[in-house]
Amino acid sequence: MRYSRLIAGTMTWGGWGKQLSKHDMTELMQHCLDHKITTFDHADIYGAYTTEADFGKAFIESGIKREDIQLISKCGIQYMCDNRNNKVKHYNYSKDYIIWSVEESLKNLQTEYLDLLLLHRPSPLMIAEEIAEAITILKKQGKIRDFGVSNFTPAQMEMIGLRMDIDVNQIEFSLTQHSAMHDGTLDYMQTCGIKPMSWSPLGTVFRENTEQTRRIHKQLGELMDKYNATEDQLLLAWILKHPSNIHPVVGTTNKTRLSNAIQAAEIDLELEDWFLILVASQGHKVP
Repeated sequence: MRYSRLIAGTMTWGGWGKQLSKHDMTELMQHCLDHKITTFDHADIYGAYTTEADFGKAFIESGIKREDIQLISKCGIQYMCDNRNNKVKHYNYSKDYIIWSVEESLKNLQTEYLDLLLLHRPSPLMIAEEIAEAITILKKQGKIRDFGVSNFTPAQMEMIGLRMDIDVNQIEFSLTQHSAMHDGTLDYMQTCGIKPMSWSPLGTVFRENTEQTRRIHKQLGELMDKYNATEDQLLLAWILKHPSNIHPVVGTTNKTRLSNAIQAAEIDLELEDWFLILVASQGHKVP
């Protein structure tokens, strides 16, 4: 797989978060590359349809070669904001809209192709044949290289996958949200050769103070010296050990945390330690 083991998520780089300047974005891109994070995850809606353009301006100024990075974007969500005349948040997977959306992302990112296009969320009205037509055209034109989905169930992946190859499904997966490990999603992806990426890979461990997160902090604390690792590194190492070869999308803009994150790929949790961490999350032993 040509995507970096850890992926830089850009959702909070712009208007929905840190509002980084062009100079700050350029520095952060280079920092990622210096630490072997070469893949950048976007969606057209980030920053209310502004972050891709901000990133594109910084990318052109950075002097980074296009072939040295991989760009992911997503389409389909019609978001309510000043930049779109939408009456309600909804999804659009018509052939014309998918093609138009990709062309907008290419223009904003100032690139000729996306390494990966994802359908952002499943729509009850999506027509697999129409999606397949759009993807076929975009691939033939060289505007996208890989195609995937995001937040899709096994049944939804099968419906789309019967018409075209799905390379990736980006799902929520972490120690505090690991239903994909039990409901057949990751099993299906392994069976079909679909690569998993995980958004919000640290889950709620640092965002909430609950009985669950307190158990997790206690267990991670008991393992930190053994692995010479921080808590966030152990959380990522727990994900990375799964045999489906999950690629975490790390959303931080903090350079130190990004540097720490990539080191998680060097940690190989022992079998029983992996289960100790799972049990701390679940609050009970496995069946």
